[in-house]
Amino acid sequence: MTQQKTQTNYVGPFLVMVFLFFIVGFLTTANAQFQGPLKNAFLDGVGDLKNTFATLITFSWFLAYPICGGIGSRWISRFGYKGTLIRSLVVMIAGLGLFFLSSWFTVRFPESALHAGAISVPVGFFIFLLGSFVAGASATILQVVINPYLTACYVKGTQPIQRLAIGGSSNSIGTTIAPYFVTGIVFGGVAMEEVQISQLMVPFAVLMVVIAVVAVVLGRFSLPDIEGTRVEAGEKLEKSVWSFRHLTLGVIAIFFYVGVEVCIGANINLYALEQTFPGSAITLMATIYWGGMLIGRLVGSTLKKIPPRVQLVTTTVAATVLVLLAVSMDNPWLLAAVGLFHSIMWGAIFTLSVTDLGKYTSVASGVFMIGVVGGAILPLLQGVLADSLGGWRWSWLLVIFGEIFMLYYALVGSRVRK
Repeated sequence: MTQQKTQTNYVGPFLVMVFLFFIVGFLTTANAQFQGPLKNAFLDGVGDLKNTFATLITFSWFLAYPICGGIGSRWISRFGYKGTLIRSLVVMIAGLGLFFLSSWFTVRFPESALHAGAISVPVGFFIFLLGSFVAGASATILQVVINPYLTACYVKGTQPIQRLAIGGSSNSIGTTIAPYFVTGIVFGGVAMEEVQISQLMVPFAVLMVVIAVVAVVLGRFSLPDIEGTRVEAGEKLEKSVWSFRHLTLGVIAIFFYVGVEVCIGANINLYALEQTFPGSAITLMATIYWGGMLIGRLVGSTLKKIPPRVQLVTTTVAATVLVLLAVSMDNPWLLAAVGLFHSIMWGAIFTLSVTDLGKYTSVASGVFMIGVVGGAILPLLQGVLADSLGGWRWSWLLVIFGEIFMLYYALVGSRVRK
């Protein structure tokens, strides 16, 4: 590994990974932003369970992470990093195709619905959920490649956590643009109660073409594997990757990190809708949240001398304080500000989790994706809490619990034990 670093400067492959991180962030947030519009367009027939059903969109996306993370690791061993990336983009095209099919089917068969007692849900909604899962599977496999590659690829003058922060900055550009893509382009700026399902077809058809072009261009790129970061095909590992305590606790920490990140990013619009904020203010809140993550990651990419552990302690404390203030003041604008501190948590947790793992790194990256299911479970649990409590305000205590666990990981759980 050391010898290879002195011979190769991975600037080109590094830039490819940064661009792919943009795609992951853009599509992940775009998927979550459909909760509000589709809640009004699809879910008139579910009575008091609208919040629960709406959060199933995010649940379906992040459910793919624990199921497909291992697939990503196996593909890396069999096809290498480049082959895995191309295959994951093909899966992404399939997911976008299901989004398109959801719109077409609902327009073509408007009366087609599943009924359970007084509840009625259009079949097109379930096709959309399937599309969320398939597209989420692609995002999972992409990140199984991107995270260890950014950590291990040598770029002069950078440290692993800086490269992850730069990749995260690109990811945040995608997440910042995505709310306006959904409200301004997909739905043409109309009020959420006037959204038409037919508006989905053209944007998703265009995205399918764009991703197909990216896959073709990527196939022509030189993207070398990095020695010592993955298991070769047929090679047996001496012990379980779960035997590394700091990795196991890191998976739990990332469960809470992604969970609380998505709780705010996906559910802040539902919280603001409950308080009858206008649509422009709701979109601005989501943009401030994801834009804050972009600013934080840009700042984080310059922090050469501050260790990941210190960065994680500082940001978790600040985020906890802001969420406490938001709950006590019943103010969603304070939640939007949390994005600034959520920004570098992923890079810090991942860097701490894969410390000293060597050839276990790519396997650990697949295992790490299991924790991302927090982005499915916690927002859905929060939606259930909001319905049972009669509102969103006190459901944010769930986010505070997640922040406290990440603080524990930074202080205690991330210590490497031989």
